[in-house]
Amino acid sequence: MATFLYRLGRWAFVRRRLVALLWVAVLALAGVLAAKAPAAPDDGFSMPGTEAQKAFDLMNERFPGGHADGASARLVFVAPSGQKITAGPNQQAVEKTVAELAHGEQVTGAVDPFKMPGAVSKDGTTAYATVSYSAKAGEVAKGATDALQQAAQHGRDAGLKVEIGGNALMAKPEAGGSSEAIGMALSAVVLVITFGSLVAAGLPLLTAVIGVGLGMSLITALGSTLGLSSTTGTLAMMLGLAVGIDYALFIVSRFRAELMEGRTPQEAAGRAIGTAGSAVVFAGLTVVIALAGLSVVGIPILAKMGMAAAGTVVIAVLVALTLVPALLGFIGRRALPRKVRKAEGDGRGDTPGAARPAGAKENGGARWARFILRRPLTVLLLGVVGLGVLAAPALDLRLGLPGDEAKPTSTTQRRAYDLLSEGFGPGFNGPLTVMVDVKGTKDPKGAAAEVEKDIAALPGVVTVTPPMFNKAGDTALLNAIPATGPSEAATKDLVHTIRGHAAGLKASTGATVLVSGTTAMNIDVSQKMTDALLPYLAVVVGLAVLLLMVVFRSVLVPLKAALGFLLSVAAALGAVVAVFQWGWLADLIGVEQTGPVMSMMPIFLIGVVFGLAMDYEVFLVTRIREGFVHGEEPGEAIVTGFRHNARVVTAAAFIMIAVFAGFIGMSEPMIKMMGLGLAAAVAFDAFVVRMTIVPAVLALLGRRAWWLPRWLDRLIPDVDVEGSKLHTVAPEPAPARESVTV
Repeated sequence: MATFLYRLGRWAFVRRRLVALLWVAVLALAGVLAAKAPAAPDDGFSMPGTEAQKAFDLMNERFPGGHADGASARLVFVAPSGQKITAGPNQQAVEKTVAELAHGEQVTGAVDPFKMPGAVSKDGTTAYATVSYSAKAGEVAKGATDALQQAAQHGRDAGLKVEIGGNALMAKPEAGGSSEAIGMALSAVVLVITFGSLVAAGLPLLTAVIGVGLGMSLITALGSTLGLSSTTGTLAMMLGLAVGIDYALFIVSRFRAELMEGRTPQEAAGRAIGTAGSAVVFAGLTVVIALAGLSVVGIPILAKMGMAAAGTVVIAVLVALTLVPALLGFIGRRALPRKVRKAEGDGRGDTPGAARPAGAKENGGARWARFILRRPLTVLLLGVVGLGVLAAPALDLRLGLPGDEAKPTSTTQRRAYDLLSEGFGPGFNGPLTVMVDVKGTKDPKGAAAEVEKDIAALPGVVTVTPPMFNKAGDTALLNAIPATGPSEAATKDLVHTIRGHAAGLKASTGATVLVSGTTAMNIDVSQKMTDALLPYLAVVVGLAVLLLMVVFRSVLVPLKAALGFLLSVAAALGAVVAVFQWGWLADLIGVEQTGPVMSMMPIFLIGVVFGLAMDYEVFLVTRIREGFVHGEEPGEAIVTGFRHNARVVTAAAFIMIAVFAGFIGMSEPMIKMMGLGLAAAVAFDAFVVRMTIVPAVLALLGRRAWWLPRWLDRLIPDVDVEGSKLHTVAPEPAPARESVTV
């Protein structure tokens, strides 16, 4: 592979204008296709195989036109202190507000609380009105949401306290924006500091943007054909930028190193692609494995996000292998810092093939490696114990899907949630929708009444609404109000209790009882995520270990890589639990309400961080193995690897940490959680695992680190990632045109 990529790099360098033109043409074509493509389909979140989804599907079938998946809003009205909401002026203000909304844009119904049983609190101070919309959450027209907020303000003008709950005001998530812009700016600063050259710093940013632009254009162009919604590309954009910058960063860094050893720019480009480019291929494959593995979870939207992101990563690899060396052909020696080029011009630069002077000062990476080599066992124990302590809170991990209760108190949704809890009880914010399928029963109404009676008698149930039948009379809906909030463990137990009674009710009445609703769906999502966690880990880590075995031709190094990754992810989850579940340092980062960890967080964290972690592992350890294969002792090979790659791996990690940490300042709790988890995981993995534990383990193992049974050595293909075969390849003469462009 190294030989093939070496020739590809030299070819792209020589044919730089053709390569650049081809990429521009492909990007333009993808942009045209995206512009002409039909609109992307709506997001259809579904959880196949869960009871909540089965009930939801049956609800759409038996209650046609009911807009079960439409957005809704709850206007919560509270009377002034010492007054009742049922008092004449207050009631009139509520009715006027509801009537104002009834005929609004996209509104399918607005229920007067005084005509709906249970919509006025027992103490008479609070009432709520439900407004239903034909559009889905996140897609309600601006005119409709403006009308909703204006109506609420009219209620406030009448002296009432009015807040808006529900999902009608939910904004549709959009890819791109300030977070990506801030991330790119921080990346530029780190790259300039790392390379000391504006030209070299700009190249990774440019190629990453081109790769992401092409990936997002293709997602848009194929959206209607493959069922890719507008939010499918969110993960693709984030990871595309991350790996696009990383891959170009490593290749440019190797190109500069080859130039410093005295090679011509063309030869340096070829060798950079042959060595660092080989690492890019296998690092990209590990990321693709992690993303494609999301299909194991069984959630269609997550699988599509993973496959779309995997496609963008493949594009990033192709860009790194072809466009990066082509652009290096345009900048040549300008990739080096000005002071180095000036020293070369004065005759004080490194001469071709010059050895490193014996008395030359070692860089920070080499000094750090030698420090670890002096006391590897102590460093290893400190690193493992430290991460273990940080991971301890993860033992108390509780998964869920936080709702309005997790929003900041400055939002109207959170204030509406609190007012409903005060007026009606905490369980009122998470009612359980119980569907009773009485099709084929002898006494449908009697069966539904028995189900109502049975559920009402369960501990933890405050009240049950009377059954509401569809037009055909074969299905009834009733709502059970729990005594506890939607994210509390007691509510989860109640859902399981009701489902446990379903078999007995089926035997006694012939009716099928299904529990659904937002609360039950969230519980089912969390359970499905928990059940999928171990299979996902087994598939992703197992395939990656096999792949790394091919890369490193070792049994122990891939196992060490996988165990180190598990340590860093466990520590990151521990940090998330400590902050968002236990409340440690919550005030510092603006967490106003503790609660369960987002159910998708562990798998999302594993998928994203695994790819980045294996990037750092491949780039760092392949350089160590390269030194070992070329005759260095194991300890000296570690120093060589750190001398050349520690700085660039550190820069790549700082870029990712800065980008992810920027999301901690967002107001949305789930975005905060993702930002903290990803930033912590990258920090732990890059600096504790890859830069500390990895060299300590390699130092302790010595030559045994690269042990491979003979029978396995014969089975595994030799892909030559370290580029040992390049020493047998005679450099082709540089074309005359090279001196003109550099």
